[in-house]
Amino acid sequence: MDALHTPSPRWISALEADRAAGRKGLAVLVDPDHARTPADLAWMADPAFAAVHTVLLGGSLVTEGSMDLTAALIRERTDRPIVLFPGAPSQLTAEADALLFLSVISGRNPEALIGKHVEAAPRVRELGLDPVGCGYLLVDGGRTTTAHFMSGSLPIPADKPNIAATTALAGHCLGMQCMYLDTGSGAPNGVPADMIAAVRRAVPCPIIVGGGLRTPDAVMDAWAAGADLAVVGSAIERDPQFLQSFAAASASASTSA
Repeated sequence: MDALHTPSPRWISALEADRAAGRKGLAVLVDPDHARTPADLAWMADPAFAAVHTVLLGGSLVTEGSMDLTAALIRERTDRPIVLFPGAPSQLTAEADALLFLSVISGRNPEALIGKHVEAAPRVRELGLDPVGCGYLLVDGGRTTTAHFMSGSLPIPADKPNIAATTALAGHCLGMQCMYLDTGSGAPNGVPADMIAAVRRAVPCPIIVGGGLRTPDAVMDAWAAGADLAVVGSAIERDPQFLQSFAAASASASTSA
């Protein structure tokens, strides 16, 4: 690990403290395939980036980008925690503060449940990463996404919140520290509010929600339904001004409240 990089306090502990205090957070997901030069991360220089809680790094399929390079570019631009959101055991870097050790508990593919984790675990320890046990629930967002295809699993139907809730409860009983509900990058639809709310009632741990969050209002709707951390990725790639819009909407909502 870079001698100049001092890991932050445990990321999951901070997220749990935020949840206990009722604080909601915004995370941005950076895909190494789409962030290979400083210009690709120019949006991080915007003062509105101050609204970001966490930078997630990874993708369902990284073919050209470098986790090490992109993590270093991010590290040069912010002191926000960098948390790995890996789609494969190869997507690891010592530049990160923590790792979402994702188990696709919504599916029945043994490789995505535990197989790849066995392969990755020695490398995670070698790199000194802080693994966070995370129950990953793929939800139907209106079309098959890369996450669905690469995980080799069927998504939870969007109109079945009880399936998501009981699946999350099972993951919590197995000791998972957080739940991640996701429709996948570029999905037409986000996770339904009633599904987020059902999972919120089922488990006490932090809930992360991503996929299909294209507007500031969508982020705040996910928060209102029970998400502790809402994740935006493709929306920022399409609109570098997204964070400015989010900061304005968030300020307006706070004033109205």
